[in-house]
Amino acid sequence: MNQSDMTAKIRRGDGFIAALDQSGGSTPKALQGYGIEEGAWSSDEEMFDLIHQMRSRIITAPCFGSGKVIGAILFERTMDGTVNGKPTPQALIDIAVVPFIKIDKGLEAEENGVQMMKPIPGLDALLERAKSLGVFGTKERSVINSASAAGIAVLVAQQFQVAKQVLAHGLMPIIEPEVNIKSPDRAECDALLLDAILEELNQIPDGQQVMLKLSIPAQAGLFEPLVDHPKVLRVVALSGGFSREDACRELARNPGMIASFSRALLSDLRVQQSDEEFDKILDASVQSIFDASNA
Repeated sequence: MNQSDMTAKIRRGDGFIAALDQSGGSTPKALQGYGIEEGAWSSDEEMFDLIHQMRSRIITAPCFGSGKVIGAILFERTMDGTVNGKPTPQALIDIAVVPFIKIDKGLEAEENGVQMMKPIPGLDALLERAKSLGVFGTKERSVINSASAAGIAVLVAQQFQVAKQVLAHGLMPIIEPEVNIKSPDRAECDALLLDAILEELNQIPDGQQVMLKLSIPAQAGLFEPLVDHPKVLRVVALSGGFSREDACRELARNPGMIASFSRALLSDLRVQQSDEEFDKILDASVQSIFDASNA
């Protein structure tokens, strides 16, 4: 797949994007969910080796290359690793899965109802390395906890500023201003976020596009103006703490949005499972998320 092939697959592909990008802070929790308790590793290097083994097992499972997964978001160390002797992005491309990379370095403390992205040192060099490995795009996350119009506007402006840097390197940015689904004013957060994104999209030059990764809105269909926007390649949904069953049900109420789930995709997988059992469980998860994405 070349760049235009990947663009077409993401724009029109029937399927969803798998989020395999748990980073340093969330890796122990991800490993615990996979059945590997803290204490099973004695260094960060060993911890990241274990999570890479998990991701390799997922990527090489038959259902992952079945056409139902159209993209995968990687952690930087996963991008730099190998799967079956190939660089991870190439291993994905070989099974027609479009590779993305998470570029943010975590969240600042909450201020004005939001958590901005921390600075991203060395971003230009990372983007160049990612592009040289065949990566199609990036993902950057920040979080909205309450309905502060000023806070949300500043957060979205930061997201688009980084996205423009990504675009300048010829990569596709996934902008992820997550709304905390436990926020007491979640619906108002969604509405303020929609307005802020539409405002920023007006500043994107004609002929360029971004992607959006958003919490499933409290009001079904709220993000249709983004799904239909000419400067948006695709709108994907994060599971945001919903169970897979709940996330799929809510996603199915929002035509045009497809899944980009992490915990909801991986929650039933365990290191102790046989390959046959692991593949069967992952296949059922992939199928349910695929169905919700195409409802």
